[in-house]
Amino acid sequence: MKELLRTTDPLQLMRAQDVLRVDGIESYALDQHMSVLEGSIGVVPRRLMVADRDLFLAKAILRDHALDG
Repeated sequence: MKELLRTTDPLQLMRAQDVLRVDGIESYALDQHMSVLEGSIGVVPRRLMVADRDLFLAKAILRDHALDG
């Protein structure tokens, strides 16, 4: 697994997962439940992970949708 995106914006994370899913790339969001520890203020970035083999294509897809950071 490789990190594709790191963001504190939960909407950007969900949108990225949606566009990847449409193109058949499975992604995994990590650190989503850290808000319990941080008090729900959105300081801890959430990570979006993809399989190693999908990283190049996934980066291109996010770039095409202006979601690459």
